[in-house]
Amino acid sequence: MRVNVLLLSVLFLMAGCATSPSASLSQPVAQQSGKGDKRNRARVHAELGFAYYESQRLGPALEEARVAIGIDSGYALAYNLLGLVYTELREKTSAEEAFHRALQLAPGDPDISNSYGWFLCQVGQEQKAQTYFQAAVHNPLYTAPVIALLNSATCALKVKNDALATDALGQILQLDPENLRALYLTAEISYRAGRFGEARLRLSELHRRSEPTAETSWLALRVARKLGDRSDEARFMALLRQKFPDSPETQKTLQGISE
Repeated sequence: MRVNVLLLSVLFLMAGCATSPSASLSQPVAQQSGKGDKRNRARVHAELGFAYYESQRLGPALEEARVAIGIDSGYALAYNLLGLVYTELREKTSAEEAFHRALQLAPGDPDISNSYGWFLCQVGQEQKAQTYFQAAVHNPLYTAPVIALLNSATCALKVKNDALATDALGQILQLDPENLRALYLTAEISYRAGRFGEARLRLSELHRRSEPTAETSWLALRVARKLGDRSDEARFMALLRQKFPDSPETQKTLQGISE
């Protein structure tokens, strides 16, 4: 069962990151009829719970996780879902307990490793989180390494570890050259490092593949300003005011904030 635990407010999540649940690598359907039926019924509730979770309907997601566990207390992915929901609800202790149980039931499961890494990143254990992201990435059975790599990069940027983030983003762009979020984050890192030409190049690639958002327009405006390109700066300023008048980025522009 694959789920993107980023939940970032961006309009250009990578293609294929998403979230149609599939069977866990370490949770085969039981062969015996009774046990298999129980697992299958639990899986149905867990998959529904993941769908609720991804649409931010956390109450129903929590209920479905609990129902799945009630049906099959040995189903690791139900505990994974429970941990993700508790993470969103900022119930740290409950989330950690759920993830620990999931890892006990399915040690090495890459989906669970990725989810637990994201939890650790949210609670200030960014270095430890990277251990779990890497475990997911290097699992040869993991079908979605880009998800864990993007989580790794995002978590690294949280603590300004640009070197680690750049490495993860480079791996993403090798696997998925048109990954929009990776292009944006690479441009942001280049901008912060003063490599404004590189930042512009990445943003140009991004805007060829996707309509500008408030976030990408704001970065493009600042890049143009640093390069002394008044025409491009004015173009993105107008775009922000016309298409995203209520966005935080437009408010920064109107207030004269440049960083």
